[in-house]
Amino acid sequence: MSALAHWFKENQALAILLIGQAIVGGIYLVNLEARVNTLEVRGSPHLAEINTRLTVLEGTTRKNEHSIERITDVMTKELHIAPARP
Repeated sequence: MSALAHWFKENQALAILLIGQAIVGGIYLVNLEARVNTLEVRGSPHLAEINTRLTVLEGTTRKNEHSIERITDVMTKELHIAPARP
């Protein structure tokens, strides 16, 4: 035990620094886990904005698809050919 006490006495600053780093690292990991848990429970605040944008984009896409189908139907009727449907 005296060898350990002697080493600690000679390297006291190093030992305190290592203990301090371990404490700070532990606090960081606890905070990180808390943030991850919050994101899992509530979701990211940006996800709501992205979801809204996707909903608007999907609506616009559907409207454009209907417009293209209507234009295709009109044009094929004027050309007297049957449109190819998948």
